[in-house]
Amino acid sequence: MAFELLAASLRASSSDLETFVKVLAGKLEEALPGRARVERRAARFLSKETRVERVECQLGDRRYLLAAHRGAVETRCATVVRGIVLKSEQLPLDAWIDALARDLASEAQQSEASRLALERLLTQE
Repeated sequence: MAFELLAASLRASSSDLETFVKVLAGKLEEALPGRARVERRAARFLSKETRVERVECQLGDRRYLLAAHRGAVETRCATVVRGIVLKSEQLPLDAWIDALARDLASEAQQSEASRLALERLLTQE
């Protein structure tokens, strides 16, 4: 149930890619401190406004990557063992969201901290 709810929540905001990437980055950073990294860049020269350029989230031996550039996103999922990438594949956005949500839900079943992070991810506006 949590997997479907999370995937639906993520997918709901994916119609506007720039907003989706910004919201997803913020939610992952807050829900998974230390395991989600976000790279931002100034929108314009000397501007305080920033845009999310890259999101990376480590869940077990899976690393989820999202790169945003000029209204388009590239999503990848990699299998990492002891810091070495064994396999990396590009996924369509919907498949990437499903895989991320499935791994988050699976991890939430195994630990209380992950369950609380998943709850925060679902309840943030």
